[in-house]
Amino acid sequence: MSDKIDKETEKAKDIEITDNKNKKEKDIPEKKSSDKDIAETEKKEKSTGARKVFFSYLRIIIIAAAAAIFLMFVVFQNAKVPTGSMKDTINENDRLIGLKLAYVAAEPQRGDVVIFRYPDNENDLFVKRVIGLPGETVSFKNGDVYINGELLEEDYIREPHSTEAVNNHTEYTVPENSYFMLGDNRNNSRDARFWNNTYVTKDKIVAKVLFRYFDGEKNFIGFKGI
Repeated sequence: MSDKIDKETEKAKDIEITDNKNKKEKDIPEKKSSDKDIAETEKKEKSTGARKVFFSYLRIIIIAAAAAIFLMFVVFQNAKVPTGSMKDTINENDRLIGLKLAYVAAEPQRGDVVIFRYPDNENDLFVKRVIGLPGETVSFKNGDVYINGELLEEDYIREPHSTEAVNNHTEYTVPENSYFMLGDNRNNSRDARFWNNTYVTKDKIVAKVLFRYFDGEKNFIGFKGI
């Protein structure tokens, strides 16, 4: 009887061992399958991470481009001066930056250097200095400028203007909301003294010049406040 029980016990152990072996063999493919899933998951995560980085940089580029466009079209005005009419303040081919918002809540002041639409052809932009303000009388005598009969001190002009430079017209009364513009190089400047439409209205002033960023005379980048 005992021998019979022992045989049955051994048989049961053999069955258990066989079952455990089969189970281990079945577990092996499952482990391989699990490793494959992990690899695919990591690949997807890397791909997703790369896309996130790409779109993050793209977003920065778009924002920077939009900001640059806003600044150049709404806040600042770039200008190149092709002549020497503003010497020695501004030379030929100098490049300037002007502030478009300068006169949103303020009025142009005498002495300001401004970028404006040329009254005889508004497709062209000119750069000159504000001399006469609304309601003032600008006159010329012996190469000097007078405002309402008082001598205007000008330390920025290259030389006093000649008698011929005033175009036989020695007195100007500036209308309201308008300005009288002159170049600093008085004897070589086509300014208000020679225009058909003498005055520049405020709405035609594009910007107040802030600084020069390129020296056209020396042909290199050079900053100078105006």
